Amino acid sequence: MGFGALFIGLFFMLISYMVSSRLKNKFKKYSMIHLTRDLSGAEIARLMLADHGIHNVQVVSVEGQLSDHYNPANKTVNLSPDVYHGRNAAAAAVAAHECGHAVQHATAYSMLEFRSAMVPMQNVSAKVLNFIFMAMIFGAFLAPGLMPFNTALLIIIGCYGVFTLFSFITLPVEFDASRRALAWVKTRNIVTSQEYDMAQDALKWAAMTYVVVAIGALTTLIYYVMMFLGNRD
Repeated sequence: MGFGALFIGLFFMLISYMVSSRLKNKFKKYSMIHLTRDLSGAEIARLMLADHGIHNVQVVSVEGQLSDHYNPANKTVNLSPDVYHGRNAAAAAVAAHECGHAVQHATAYSMLEFRSAMVPMQNVSAKVLNFIFMAMIFGAFLAPGLMPFNTALLIIIGCYGVFTLFSFITLPVEFDASRRALAWVKTRNIVTSQEYDMAQDALKWAAMTYVVVAIGALTTLIYYVMMFLGNRD
């Protein structure tokens, strides 16, 4: 059980690292090219929000690299310093993408609402999974009969089922935000055709990080399901 799950985890950690490195290289490359319209990420974000009639969302700067996100709880578009102050295609792409989430929220985009509703379940599943793994590790030494193996497997499968559903729901949310962002920067003439290609490429690699997470969660879920079925024989 441990070695198979460990192998899957390490494999997808490696893939995730490779995709993340590729993403960072893309951002570094596109950040070197000054945006023709000389707009910062913060200015682009505020402009996109205004164009969509959204006036109750603040655009703020947060610490970190690629730490950009939209927070529906306090209605803030949080941009990393490189994006907030950046005047390049990469900054434009990220700023518009995060505003895409704000537009989703304002228009009650169903997949975003579904994802938000699953956040508490996702958090509980993570805590339960940690407890189960700790119980199995220490229980094996202190109280071997504390929990039947198949019962533990069923709980693990349930938790990874939640993780997998959450990660796959995240995909259309992220892809839709990028679609909205790219359509707006093109229609609004925020970027030139060359800069548009850069923005599109940057968002493509950002989306790949979510794809890797989803495939990793599904692979791990299948692994535990197969283990459960095999243990019944």
